[in-house]
Amino acid sequence: MPAVARKSDEIGVPRMEATGQLIMVFSFYRDAELRGARLLLNLHNHLRDGDSQAKLTRHLADETRHAMLWTHRIAELGAAPAVIADGYQRRLGARIGVPKDTLELLALTLVAEGRAIDRYQSHAAMGGVDRATLEVLKAVSADEPWHLSWIERKMNELADERGERERAGQVLARYREIEKDVYASFLAEEAALATG
Repeated sequence: MPAVARKSDEIGVPRMEATGQLIMVFSFYRDAELRGARLLLNLHNHLRDGDSQAKLTRHLADETRHAMLWTHRIAELGAAPAVIADGYQRRLGARIGVPKDTLELLALTLVAEGRAIDRYQSHAAMGGVDRATLEVLKAVSADEPWHLSWIERKMNELADERGERERAGQVLARYREIEKDVYASFLAEEAALATG
């Protein structure tokens, strides 16, 4: 994912001109954040207690801020976000289907958030990542541990209240297996993009 420095027409400061591949990667990140926000909006209708409403609002604000950070990074690279018709969240949803209840929505959110932090940390660890991109990766990664923590606690709390701890674990395990397949398809496409 090499980038080439060029002089900005507007302010005379070096800017980065990214390859199409880099713009696509950032656009996929942006799309996943936006679709994650949509999932949280759905949870707002299911988790009506005050504590959950407050946490969902903060979490939703984080997701949309992350999407905006990726949008800004793409713009800094002289491009516009690509429209992603078949992104990570869409593929994951297609494979899992419509969650039947709040436990399943929470499990889906937990799986997607787990992949987000893994993906961002893996990207940051790659060689040759420019400083501005590292700053975005660091900013979006900083929120993910809290996202994972509160969603997992809420899922376990709800499962305990319903006497469904075993079912929650089964759903989470099934979703994680599906997610691994979905993510593997992305890695294969990314490798093909890099060599093609």
